[in-house]
Amino acid sequence: MDRTMIFIAATDGGTFKGYLATPESGSGPGLILLPEIFGVNRHIRELADRYAEEGYVVLAPDLFWRMEPGIQLGYSEDDLKAGSGYYQRFDVDQAVLDIGAALSTMRANPACIGKVAAIGFCLGSKLAYLSAARLPIDAAVGYYGVGIEENLAEARAVSCPIALHFASEDKFVSATARTAIKQALAENDQADIYVYHGADHAFNNRERDTYHHPSASLAHSRTIGFLRRAIGPRYDLDALWEKHLEGEFITLDADATIRTMVERPYVNHVPTMIGGFGQRELHRYYKYHFIPQGQGSTMIPVSRSVGGDRLVDEFVVCLKHDTENDTLLPGIKPTGKYLRIPMVAIVQFRGDKLCKEHLYWDQASVLVQLGLLNSTELPVTGAEAADRVLDEELPLNTLRADLWWKKSEEKS
Repeated sequence: MDRTMIFIAATDGGTFKGYLATPESGSGPGLILLPEIFGVNRHIRELADRYAEEGYVVLAPDLFWRMEPGIQLGYSEDDLKAGSGYYQRFDVDQAVLDIGAALSTMRANPACIGKVAAIGFCLGSKLAYLSAARLPIDAAVGYYGVGIEENLAEARAVSCPIALHFASEDKFVSATARTAIKQALAENDQADIYVYHGADHAFNNRERDTYHHPSASLAHSRTIGFLRRAIGPRYDLDALWEKHLEGEFITLDADATIRTMVERPYVNHVPTMIGGFGQRELHRYYKYHFIPQGQGSTMIPVSRSVGGDRLVDEFVVCLKHDTENDTLLPGIKPTGKYLRIPMVAIVQFRGDKLCKEHLYWDQASVLVQLGLLNSTELPVTGAEAADRVLDEELPLNTLRADLWWKKSEEKS
């Protein structure tokens, strides 16, 4: 990834700076990143880098330059007061013109291929909304935008796709304001509005006390899906996943497997909490544990769903427990028994590489099949759970049916 500061020519004379992050591929659609009231600080630069990893050429312009160039505030009480002071003196209309200058600079950049969107946070969200109404951008995204309700008369001018993310507990954007915004955009069938319950203002900012990981993760996934549809780039996630599986199960190549992943990937087999974080740890795991111990197993596909930045794969794994398996059964000596295990993998991508995997299965079912758990005394199943996933004609409600299911037989 290439990161640099560039100069942007203002429409009324003078220049101001912007932080430019270019993806590893060297080109991609453009994304104008509009900051909070704290300037192009570390958080905004990290966001720019993250979206560059997603395949975008990202430009974060210094929109406070007319008051003081290069503002980079943190999130202490003093910084919050300083940011509020700048906000009180901030000229929104002039800022939109400066965003237009940044847009022209982006379109003139040979690395920017195709369309350009704007994405903003807090103050930047309002600016993204106004940019969608006033500037020739191709899409807009806003997170917890403050003051959008003050400019709802311009909603009819928004002709491009727009997505707005709000927090239910945000004291800066009331429920009344959110309702008014939703109503103003109701006739726009390209407008998506989301509210994250239990989240507060700045829920996407890891440096703030109000950071809320579940909401931030869901919002990011929705944003990437939105941007992929609106401006691209479009990646074949199905093919990327198959390439990853090839290294794991066909070529048995840990190096090739790691090459399909980002610099800091994360894999978690949830029932046993086994996997790794970072390429070094995961390479060790794949090379010495997962790949050599997975030989001889087969995967029967059941379903696969592909979204904007993630894939959900449902399958049944069949194997003979004739060797140690540190992923499924760490510390359990081989039993020689056969296993059929329904599994679900939720795979997240960043750009054209895997960044996270969560894999789920019923560990009780595994233990029952090995004779390590008594299914006659507990409400757990064995291989029949996998059989039912593969054959929908097999009966349901057979587990301890005499204790519960038969009770309603006369009532139905």
